[in-house]
Amino acid sequence: MKIRILVIITLVFISCKKEEKQQTEIKTVKTDSIKKPVENTNNADTILISTKHKVNKIVCDLDGDNLDETVEIVRSTKSGKSGLRITFGNGNKTDYLGLGNNVLSQGFDEIDWAGIFEKAPKNEVYWNNVNDDGEIMGDEEIKEEDKIKLLNDGILIHAEESCGGGVIYLKDGKYEWIQQE
Repeated sequence: MKIRILVIITLVFISCKKEEKQQTEIKTVKTDSIKKPVENTNNADTILISTKHKVNKIVCDLDGDNLDETVEIVRSTKSGKSGLRITFGNGNKTDYLGLGNNVLSQGFDEIDWAGIFEKAPKNEVYWNNVNDDGEIMGDEEIKEEDKIKLLNDGILIHAEESCGGGVIYLKDGKYEWIQQE
């Protein structure tokens, strides 16, 4: 059993370490178009709430404007892949991560693997705990300057059984990733 877990963890790390030249595509649409299918110039694409995930919706303040964003796990009918729909509390925009597009250069393009989906509260301290060789580092190996205190809420996605995942947060208006296990 331990060998299976180690193999799964190794596969998760290897897939997370793959560097792709493709840039992360974040689609932004006006909030008034959210009720309609998101349309692509080639084919129509309908974005549906995921029914696969136990928890498929959280609210959190990603941008620090004291208005809660709604973050949902959704699925694209065009790609068949899951991702996140982030609807900003100010009503000005909606971002999509995944849905067949590389998520923050992490080597995955959907989040079906995420068994844990919750708010990462602001003022909590997180750090990348996987080194460049894909090995998990102990807390004592992490330099104090490498620790990140979230100024606003983030999004925690994590695989239940293989213990891999991370935190997505906004830094200077750009999405960032903190690797966790």
